[in-house]
Amino acid sequence: MKRLLFIFSLALLSACSSHDHGDKMIFRYNETVGIASLDPAFAKDQSTIWPCKQLYNGLVELSTSEAGDDAIQVEPSIAKYWDISSDGLTYTFTLRNDVYFHKNPLFTSSASHHSSSHSLSLPLTPSHSQDIDSTRRVVASDFVYSFRRIIDPAVLSPGAWVLSEVDTFYAANDTTFIIRLREPFSPFLSLLGMVYCSVVPHEVVEYYGKDFRSHPCGTGPFQFQYWKEGVKLVLRKNPIYFEKGLPYLDAVAVTFIVDRQTVFLEFIKGNLDFMNSLDASYKDEILTLDGRLKEKYADRIDMISIPYLNTEYLGFNMSDGSGVISQKIRQAISCGFDRRKMMRYLRNNIGVPGVNGFIPRGLPGAAKEPMNEYDPDRARRLLAEAGYPYGKGLPALKLSTTANYLDLCKYIQQQLGLLGINVEVDVNPPAPLREQMAQGKLQWFRASWIADYPDAENYLSLFYSPNCAPAGPNYTRFKDAKVDRLYEQARSTADDSLRALLYHQIDSLVMEQAPVLVLYYDQILHFTHKNVSGLRTNAMNTLDLRRVKIRL
Repeated sequence: MKRLLFIFSLALLSACSSHDHGDKMIFRYNETVGIASLDPAFAKDQSTIWPCKQLYNGLVELSTSEAGDDAIQVEPSIAKYWDISSDGLTYTFTLRNDVYFHKNPLFTSSASHHSSSHSLSLPLTPSHSQDIDSTRRVVASDFVYSFRRIIDPAVLSPGAWVLSEVDTFYAANDTTFIIRLREPFSPFLSLLGMVYCSVVPHEVVEYYGKDFRSHPCGTGPFQFQYWKEGVKLVLRKNPIYFEKGLPYLDAVAVTFIVDRQTVFLEFIKGNLDFMNSLDASYKDEILTLDGRLKEKYADRIDMISIPYLNTEYLGFNMSDGSGVISQKIRQAISCGFDRRKMMRYLRNNIGVPGVNGFIPRGLPGAAKEPMNEYDPDRARRLLAEAGYPYGKGLPALKLSTTANYLDLCKYIQQQLGLLGINVEVDVNPPAPLREQMAQGKLQWFRASWIADYPDAENYLSLFYSPNCAPAGPNYTRFKDAKVDRLYEQARSTADDSLRALLYHQIDSLVMEQAPVLVLYYDQILHFTHKNVSGLRTNAMNTLDLRRVKIRL
């Protein structure tokens, strides 16, 4: 009955779409979990990264495309180009000289030249000139300030690790910024594409201090207008953005509706232009069982679907002293449930079954051969070899998860129960679960790893022994001398082909020892109405609004 009422309400609401902005193109989306800060130094999760991506720029950016693309390249942003020394240690960036901070009363005419010996090359119209009077040009010393701020212990930026490989950085002149590493690190350019590395103006940051989080000032395509936390955020077009002619939108408006079903209804009504991903409560309403958009929505909604650099997994605490979950038990569990059936019936085939390695597809080094296919006969044999034939004598195993993944964990519980493996599912709120993972207090847990930067090294860092939690992301506390040696070798290898081979070798070793069981490789789903065009993303789920247009 509830199902029928939901569909009836949906049909009623979809008949009264509203998009009354007059002649302004305003892009509207919702952020269910809220936004913690508009300071790029604290852009540690998607909800914060997305608005910061509109407000700020860094030296480089990670490529996006309208259709989405598995391969992510590093592209110029404020840096026009760069040079890397033959020893892989020195990065020399040549900056654009036409990038300006957002208009702000804290900038003065005298400060606008910022002791620059370079002439301003941006052609100024009368109105443009007035805007320039209340801003100033970005110079290399701004990156020195911004990077020092990230690593300042007093700031407590969660992005300080991004510059952990850096020995020194300095401005050679206004348009030349130099970074020198302690040792070669091939993925370094990708790290600089993270929002943490955005440039910020010292005048505004120092004036507001910690309140810079709600008084942001950057160089991005949109500038700050209004933010009532938990209610609405409004960004408006930056009239002096350095990519000429962009953005097309007049503004971006973000709401903070908590209930996901309400968000879906607002999108269907036309009160939101964009929806990211789907909740289990309404996925069957809009998608077919095999993950396609249902015909009744196809004439008014577009769906973009591309692979997501996000591996969902189950992790074991390898420091658990009981010795119950041995390697054979972990392997038995891994081949004891059907991932393909799980994806079809519980996820509408949103994502790819995790039958390969930990590295998701689309990254060099990802396994192409199956390693974790469903094989109940092998699972029974491994149980017997471990000393627990048909699961007899094996203590109950506690699997800790959150409510959002309860259906998957219940499915695994049922499948393993058929083999004689007794699983107790323990549901926790997200924050306490993460804390217990970090402290090593869980026997077996569900987790995910979303790429910080598009390189397999980021995924394999979860199995490097010096990264053991809580100091690092090795939540399973896995330790293997051979894996450590290969990981260190891969990090400093400049040859891409050799590095991919090393990554694949590490991935295979990890899958054999099974400190983690891959559930699936996630998939990005973006939904827009037919009057929205130009939305760009990539496999890291970047929200690029520079080229978005809305047909009014």
